[in-house]
Amino acid sequence: MKKLLFLTVLFVNVIVFAQTGAKIEFKDKDNTVDYGTVNKEDDNGIRSFEFTNTGDAPLIISNVQSTCGCTVPSKPTEPILPGKTGKIDVKYNMNPGPIRKTITVESNAVNTENGRVAIKIKGEVIVKPVVNLLEKKKISPMQ
Repeated sequence: MKKLLFLTVLFVNVIVFAQTGAKIEFKDKDNTVDYGTVNKEDDNGIRSFEFTNTGDAPLIISNVQSTCGCTVPSKPTEPILPGKTGKIDVKYNMNPGPIRKTITVESNAVNTENGRVAIKIKGEVIVKPVVNLLEKKKISPMQ
């Protein structure tokens, strides 16, 4: 009788705590896209975060929000079906200096706390030095 009761309790716990629903899994390590060192003039600042719905229900991205106005994310408009992939595009305004920005993704994913997950961009934007062709080259006095 004790075994039957134990198995019943175990079975109920497995059913209650099993996560069914949409699940979001990002492709990038640590949910981070690294721009590396990029030239402001040569890069448009757009990167994509690819993800897969590994759950058994459609994944709905309800909101994508950046920590500042210099980073503009765009979210998928349609639900992502189980087993399918989607992407979130992020455009950084390419201000010179280090890049360290966080974007919050809100969804119906059951594998994240309250359906929220943080994604990040990092890197550094540099400006190419301007070469003035009219400026005379400095010659050392020994030449």
